[in-house]
Amino acid sequence: MALTLAEAEKILADNFAPWVLDLGLTVEDTGELHAVLRLPWSDALARDGGGISGQALMAAADTATVIAVASARGAYGPMTTVQQSTTFQRPVTGVDVLVDARVTKLGRRMAFAEITMTGEGSEEPAARASTVYALLG
Repeated sequence: MALTLAEAEKILADNFAPWVLDLGLTVEDTGELHAVLRLPWSDALARDGGGISGQALMAAADTATVIAVASARGAYGPMTTVQQSTTFQRPVTGVDVLVDARVTKLGRRMAFAEITMTGEGSEEPAARASTVYALLG
């Protein structure tokens, strides 16, 4: 039931606020219980010290979760973030970030996911997040 890349890109384009779309996220991969999005490097997203800001990483993780949950369900449906916890482990400077969201539990009313954010070309995660979503429809 996983989404195609075209279906996932359409969900991204049709269901997110303009400022989220301004991040430039693209869908790289989808599967039965996951989605991988690319957050392109941009000086506009950098903070003091030159690394991508935590706010941009958190928004990317939240967005990737929606696509992963939709892929796990086989279609988009209304949902909302209940909880997100993010840890930042190292800065990302000058490279895109791959945002890998994995659904760990999909129920009728709730979904849980773990997200790993890694600078392109790195083996070590830059950040990790865990999310809980309420499924509304």
